[in-house]
Amino acid sequence: MTAREALAEAERRLADAGVDAPRVDAELIVAHLLGVTRTQLYADLSRDVNGLEPLVRRRELREPLAYVLGEWGFRRLTLRTDARALVPRPETEIVFERALALLEGASAPRVLDVGVGSGAIALALKDERPDAQVTGVDESQAALGLARENAERLHLEVELRLAGLESASEGWDLVVSNPPYVRSLDGAQPELRFEPEIALVGTGLQERLAERARTRALVLEVGDGQAEEVATALEALGYRDVRVTRDLAGIDRVVEGVR
Repeated sequence: MTAREALAEAERRLADAGVDAPRVDAELIVAHLLGVTRTQLYADLSRDVNGLEPLVRRRELREPLAYVLGEWGFRRLTLRTDARALVPRPETEIVFERALALLEGASAPRVLDVGVGSGAIALALKDERPDAQVTGVDESQAALGLARENAERLHLEVELRLAGLESASEGWDLVVSNPPYVRSLDGAQPELRFEPEIALVGTGLQERLAERARTRALVLEVGDGQAEEVATALEALGYRDVRVTRDLAGIDRVVEGVR
């Protein structure tokens, strides 16, 4: 099967399966099989493609594309991805950007990522702020295993340990977290069924973390419609300069404050 034929086949099947962007997913799958970028894919569509069926079949079943490919980009990094941790999402890059901004002017800052998952935020911070002392904690041993694999593969030195919200009380320059904030998976996209529920479903964790944290700055990802409540909680807890930042879809996604 040529790349052109593979693209057409994959796009048709993924569209029939209800995938949101079937052409983009088809391009990424075929490019992955050929070991090229999406742009490079179109340089020669006559090349033979092998191994399409199992990847398209998994995506047809609505398994997240990042799991199907086994890797996903986050900032300047390419992370290994599988069902041990959430897929790194574009909105979480906004969390990262606000964390990076709050570290400006700090020398060798101590940073904690609560719910480190695949390691996306922690590793990207270490990559772009090599002087930072970055610690990532998670209550999932499986997620920590994935984060360690990514750290080793990327040659980035971060401390990773099994822990939860209590670690925020140790004293930090910055605490950042993308905690579980989905109230229910009822009616959610089919892809979410493949991701670890422990990392998705939860309520009130941002407020609990804000209360426990001993930190100069705090950055939290929140769900749609939650930002105002979390911002109010931060102000009541004595945080100053509380700010809400929207994601690329215009949703209030990040709440931050300083002490």
